[in-house]
Amino acid sequence: MATDRNVKWQFSGSNAAKAASAASLGTYTSKLFALCNPNGKPILPPRGETAETSHTAEKAVVKAVLCGTGNAYAPSIGFPKAKCAVADYLSRDLPKKLSADDVFMTVGCKQAIELAVNILAKPNANVLLPKPGFPWDVVHSIYQNLEVRNYEFLREKNYEIDLDSVRAVVDENTFAIFIINPHNPNGNTYSGYHLEQLAVLARELGIMVVSDEVFRWTVFGSNHFVPMGKFSSIVPVITLGSISKGWTVPGWRTGWVALHDLDGVFKSKNVLDAAKQFLEIDPKPPTVIQAAIPTILNDTPKEFFDKRQSFLKDKADFAYSMVKGIPSLTCYMKPEACTFLWTELNLSSFVDIKDDEDFCEKLATEENLVLLPGIAFSLSNWARHSIDMDTPTLEDAFGRLKSFCDRHSILGEAPLKDVNGVN
Repeated sequence: MATDRNVKWQFSGSNAAKAASAASLGTYTSKLFALCNPNGKPILPPRGETAETSHTAEKAVVKAVLCGTGNAYAPSIGFPKAKCAVADYLSRDLPKKLSADDVFMTVGCKQAIELAVNILAKPNANVLLPKPGFPWDVVHSIYQNLEVRNYEFLREKNYEIDLDSVRAVVDENTFAIFIINPHNPNGNTYSGYHLEQLAVLARELGIMVVSDEVFRWTVFGSNHFVPMGKFSSIVPVITLGSISKGWTVPGWRTGWVALHDLDGVFKSKNVLDAAKQFLEIDPKPPTVIQAAIPTILNDTPKEFFDKRQSFLKDKADFAYSMVKGIPSLTCYMKPEACTFLWTELNLSSFVDIKDDEDFCEKLATEENLVLLPGIAFSLSNWARHSIDMDTPTLEDAFGRLKSFCDRHSILGEAPLKDVNGVN
């Protein structure tokens, strides 16, 4: 029998996804967890754990399974009852109500972002993205279709969008500005006044607003969540959402795109038809979860969200106070939403840390503590900390972080020594 060396195989694996996968959050996370010592101190944050979801949501899924309501194929645009439930839920806060025809079900919010890009992309077009903002793998997939331009934030105004920076990068080929509200990783929530300012500017520039609102259920600060769709009488708006963050079920992979039309412009510009066409060839969200969506959205008690938001506020307050005791890290704003703390690394204060990736890799190796590097969100030399842990665990995490920074700091008193089995 001939050996493989004598056969000229005419196939090989494609590298088409290599660049994007190398910089995905999953790749960064897996790489950092792999650097941790499984025989050392507990690895933080505990991998594979999420906060408890609503019993209402769990029962709704069980009922869908037992009754078989999610066993059949779903239409490519989503189950009609799921679409209707999302439209009704989102319309609670809107002067101009949505219908089921305005909603398209997606495989989580990531596919919702990709769908928004696919249905709008055209030759030579460009789109405005926040920096920091979307994970690099999402940005990379957008790059495949469009030129990406970035806008800035006003740190002194709690990370409001710098509208002058938006105006400066728009040209005749710009079709949309993407925003994240509440913003991950900045941790801020935009006021209604600021969103209206953005809507007016977008109308002036002739571009639409695409708003990722997946963290809308995690707001615990003084700025209440205001949906961008509220301003669809000024500018066309597409909102993106999912149940992953609000119900802490990212594995259920069910989200949506909602089109808030302005005077029929989405229909006249072929946006509705394009969405249907792309969903015909795209993966579909789990039918069992879609069947449960009406109950999940309509029957989850307010107390579930109140408890979750209170928990996150307590952890944000605690984490913000702890990071103040670490001179080599700076957090410019206490989070008012989401589940993270966003800090800038003062690289000049470190002896042997060259950038954010180096920082996170050494931290994982020495302390069994995983932070994501800012480069994963398109901004170098920052780090994102998870705060979604109980207080004793969070205290342990920041204790390790301070110990690590002290050891590697120019001003630190702690000598470099054997830590977690590594010198």
